[in-house]
Amino acid sequence: MTKLTFLGTGTSQGVPIIGCQCPVCKSADSRDKRFRSSALVQMDGLTIVVDAGPDFRSQMLAGDVRHLDAILLTHNHKDHTGGLDDVRSFNYIDKKAVEIYCEERVLKTLRNDYAYAFAEHKYPGAPEWHIHLIDERPFRVESLENSGELEWVHDVGYFYRQADGSLKPSDNAVNEASHLNPNVIPIRGLHGPMPVLGFRFGNIAYITDMSTLPEEELSKLKGLEHVTLNTVSYHPHHSHFSLDEALQLAGKIGARHTWLTHLSHAFPSHEAFCEELRALCAEKGINSIVQPAYDGLTISDKC
Repeated sequence: MTKLTFLGTGTSQGVPIIGCQCPVCKSADSRDKRFRSSALVQMDGLTIVVDAGPDFRSQMLAGDVRHLDAILLTHNHKDHTGGLDDVRSFNYIDKKAVEIYCEERVLKTLRNDYAYAFAEHKYPGAPEWHIHLIDERPFRVESLENSGELEWVHDVGYFYRQADGSLKPSDNAVNEASHLNPNVIPIRGLHGPMPVLGFRFGNIAYITDMSTLPEEELSKLKGLEHVTLNTVSYHPHHSHFSLDEALQLAGKIGARHTWLTHLSHAFPSHEAFCEELRALCAEKGINSIVQPAYDGLTISDKC
């Protein structure tokens, strides 16, 4: 069974937006409080996070996440990568480097934004990562069980203890992801002109920050129980699906459930939006059950 929990369902500014006094931003309904978009996936004994934006620390605490096997990055925008320094807690708790799966272009941004994490002589306590390069091919996320243990040396940093008792300095290794026995299927789309990825886990697909999904990618989305699609506005947007575009795509994909994420305060509060979506789907003949996702919602491909 695969489970997905929405850790964040808001736009790059989150909801409420700083200083905004609109009814949605002032709503007392907890479902209208949205961290930046991210998801927790649990499958085959693995715990995976998709995207680690500026709210990563708060999301891990809210979700009581105590162990992490991998982080998958959809693209390199700050609202999806801005919390990666906070993996230091998992370095300490799991005694492992955090395994990050991303495209080459995303790695280039990480090297720039987090230069201190890739330095030859790292500042003690800098985050420890292993990078796995991915592309449009299905790939495999592995458990951390068989990876080496990190050992903290006070005021020096992390090392790997060797069989002879010596300590080997850690490194932020970069390797190509394994494509043997894949358990994740990437979904290629465009975020404006920028190539980005969504991911399919079992019969759940998570797609965010897209404005275009090529027809040839639809074959990867057959037979879904759940699909997540992004939308930020009723009006056309340069880098996200409008609501009408998201609904049209939901009809094409035909998943039993469609969950909307990356939601802005342009949409009404949760209950009102649910009613509106029911009416729109009936009007357009969309058979998928379309609902707004909210932070903390958990879905499963077995229900």
